[in-house]
Amino acid sequence: MGSLSSESFDQFLDSLKQAGVEISNENELRERLAEAQRWRFAFATLAANGRPLGIRFQDGSGGINEADIHDTLARFQFPEVLQTTFAASLRAQH
Repeated sequence: MGSLSSESFDQFLDSLKQAGVEISNENELRERLAEAQRWRFAFATLAANGRPLGIRFQDGSGGINEADIHDTLARFQFPEVLQTTFAASLRAQH
């Protein structure tokens, strides 16, 4: 589990933003991930169900880079199914 915990959710969110993902209510997201013992699980849950909290992920004004998003999710060891569904949800919103 050493490599799993070596990178923080801050690095992860920054990588998503660099790939063109815009995060609504990012402060709330960061607070919830900071409180979670397993931030990857918390992120997956909030990515799917965070709308009532104002947490949304969308294509930023510069456009998303799907390859960078997949690379980021893979680097932070998210399952392939989340990589696919997360990218698809971003495409569906624009």
